[in-house]
Amino acid sequence: MQLSTAWFLLIGILFAGYAILDGFDLGAGALHLIVARNESERRQVLNSIGPVWDGNEVWLITGAGALFAAFPLVYGTVFSGFYLAMVLLLGSLILRAISIEFRSKETARLWRLGWDVGFSLGSTLAAFLFGVVLGNLLRGIPIDADGVYRGGLVGLLNPFSLATGFLTLSLAVMQGSAWLALKTEGALQVRARWTVLAAVLVVAVLWIGVAWVARTDAGRVFDNFANPIAWVGPLLTANVLFYVLLAVRFNQNGRAFLFTSLVVAGMAVTAGTALYPNLVPAVDAARSLTVDNAHSSDTNLTILLMVALIGMPIVVAYTSFIYWKFKGKVRIDEAGY
Repeated sequence: MQLSTAWFLLIGILFAGYAILDGFDLGAGALHLIVARNESERRQVLNSIGPVWDGNEVWLITGAGALFAAFPLVYGTVFSGFYLAMVLLLGSLILRAISIEFRSKETARLWRLGWDVGFSLGSTLAAFLFGVVLGNLLRGIPIDADGVYRGGLVGLLNPFSLATGFLTLSLAVMQGSAWLALKTEGALQVRARWTVLAAVLVVAVLWIGVAWVARTDAGRVFDNFANPIAWVGPLLTANVLFYVLLAVRFNQNGRAFLFTSLVVAGMAVTAGTALYPNLVPAVDAARSLTVDNAHSSDTNLTILLMVALIGMPIVVAYTSFIYWKFKGKVRIDEAGY
């Protein structure tokens, strides 16, 4: 395997890990004002993600850093070309972060309601914008001969990217509601379980819708699916969606959350399969940034890979320890959010 391909897989794993780990807390935030009906229930939502949400974002930072190190031209094109979208995305992540931290600093009703709205809005917008960015990458963007994006914010809001944005939002809601069903009790848990069922249906419909829109607006996403091996991701996703329904039906909340996470993983594998060997497909295919023409030197990739092989186990161990330490149902106390 080429070093550049190995780095494509490694970066894909990092971003997929972020999608799985931060997806459910974005989904919980998007549902915050829907499933939680009173102060106690809203504190349960916040405390269910409180110990883990900031650690989850380490995967995004690590993935972005790895992209910069291994494929600097791709990093520059994406972050400069999607500048306004990235500002909106970072703004939404900052809004949800400060909403989580500031909400319980005062007891005034309007104060807490304002931060509840900020938490929900920031989470919803972030989950949606991640999908918009992904949709544009899969569809292909206008790049000139120097690898510079030639377009504006409006050009990013095409039918395929918007449909992908709604799909990623629905995935986050599905996974977030499964997390709340696992971590909470009482009426909140019941509403979360019903939300999982509704979200599974929405995900299935939107997934079909995205594929239908792609036929006319993003035909290149089907290029790699002539190979039977490429269907591993879609088949995994379709099967696991069915098992989510079974797990919820039999009140197996842990399995339901596991299966929703596998759905996200299956979607990530599908997206990676559609993208490879491109990193940033161009409207003019000859100008696409690929694993072959956009990577750092082999020496850099080799050194960075050795660093990654040391650092990744540490990140995985830290993440595993935090989830083990805070396992079980949420309990509200004075020290919580």
